[in-house]
Amino acid sequence: MAADTSFLLIGTLAAQANTTKDTVRHYDQLGLLKSRKRQAGSRLYTEFHPECVERIELIKSAQAIGFTLIEIKDSLNDYYDGQLDIDLQLMLTQQKLAQVRKQQANISVMVEMLSERIDILERMRTDSDYKIDVEVCKKKIPLQP
Repeated sequence: MAADTSFLLIGTLAAQANTTKDTVRHYDQLGLLKSRKRQAGSRLYTEFHPECVERIELIKSAQAIGFTLIEIKDSLNDYYDGQLDIDLQLMLTQQKLAQVRKQQANISVMVEMLSERIDILERMRTDSDYKIDVEVCKKKIPLQP
């Protein structure tokens, strides 16, 4: 009986998906990829379904917009099983957007505070008599949790 050649070995999958074998192993271990074991002589090989190339691309895309591998797992498997809950996905994506907006606001505050610190330090460097206004240094702009 001839072996099914449509399945990919790890090196081929990694190359086609433009990633590393370690990444493929990690995704497989987390249950993000469809794989099967095949015995060849004394060696046991893991073979991957060809759709795994697309799966890896979707995983990388979801990671790029802030989703964790754990968050991606159920959605990805539901998508491929034809059971994706659009309302749930919409809610999760809206929550992720709110979280990213909070991070963006915090980063803006940090940029402002760092810029103020640079201004103070530059003044101190050019004016040896410059005194730091302690109240300005104490000024805390609340960061959002």
